[in-house]
Amino acid sequence: MSTVLVLNGPNLGRLGSREPDVYGSANLDDLRELLVASARDGVTIDLRQTDDEAELIQWLYEAVDERMPVILNPAAFTHYSYALRDAAALVTKAGLLLIEVHISNPHARETFRHTSVVSAIATGVIAGLGFDSYRLALDFVTT
Repeated sequence: MSTVLVLNGPNLGRLGSREPDVYGSANLDDLRELLVASARDGVTIDLRQTDDEAELIQWLYEAVDERMPVILNPAAFTHYSYALRDAAALVTKAGLLLIEVHISNPHARETFRHTSVVSAIATGVIAGLGFDSYRLALDFVTT
């Protein structure tokens, strides 16, 4: 059995009530249900969310130590957290897959959202497809 670590950064715990015009009306429990239903046999989804940068970094270390692929929505940390970027780089440098995902399309939003410090070290980036961004990432990391 393999585990996919699905990590979500700040404010994503408010999905469903935070800017539904941008992020939709579904919440993290809905995302978990979608991913569990979409997962191949033998794949476990470990979905987590934190508003704490240090905790998110520790989870990336755990992915390296436990040899788990990562689906990462860094949320606001996307645009400025070099500490998170460096921890994410440990994942890909260890030969593990790390897919950066975004529910909305950052490039269709405010200018400050156009920059990702994570994208350059990620295996790939999927954005703007709602929760399907996560589902597509899951398909990729489990094939």
